[in-house]
Amino acid sequence: MSKNYDIDNVDLKILALLTEDAKMPYTEVAKKVFVSGGTVHVRMRKLEDMGIVQGTTLKMDYSKMGYDITAFLGIYLEKSSLYDQVIKKLYNIPEIVKVHYTTGNYNIFVKLHCRDTNHLKDVLHDKIQKVEGIERTETIISLEESLNRHIQFNV
Repeated sequence: MSKNYDIDNVDLKILALLTEDAKMPYTEVAKKVFVSGGTVHVRMRKLEDMGIVQGTTLKMDYSKMGYDITAFLGIYLEKSSLYDQVIKKLYNIPEIVKVHYTTGNYNIFVKLHCRDTNHLKDVLHDKIQKVEGIERTETIISLEESLNRHIQFNV
C-alpha cells in the first residue's frame, strides 16, 4: 500500500465489511468495528476524499435481464496515438461496460454484454469495427464468471 495514504486497521476493517455488503448501515459497521457511527461516516468521507472509495456500484446479473453473452474483446489500433480518439467512440457503445488500455497483444481490452450471438455480431460489425483507428479485433466469449471480488485485506 502506498505511503501517500494514511490508512489504519479501522479503515481496512470498515472497507472489508462494506466490500462484503455495501448496503450495510454505518451503525452496524460501527458495532462490528467497535467505533461510533460518526467515526464510520468520518472515515468513509476521508476514504472518498482520498480517492480510495469512489462511490458504490450495483452488481447485476445481466443474464436475468436478457443479456446472455459476456464477451471480451482485444482491440488492435492502427496507431497507439489514436487511443484517446478510439476511447471516446467506445464510450458511446452502451454494450461496453469496461475498457482497459493494456500492454501485450492488444492496445485495448474491452468487456461487453450482449443479448445473444446475433446481437454480439451486430455490435462488432456495426459499431466497434467501424470506429476509425481500430485495425482489427479478437473476441473471446465467456462461458462462466467463476470469481468476481475485491482484494481481501488481512486485518
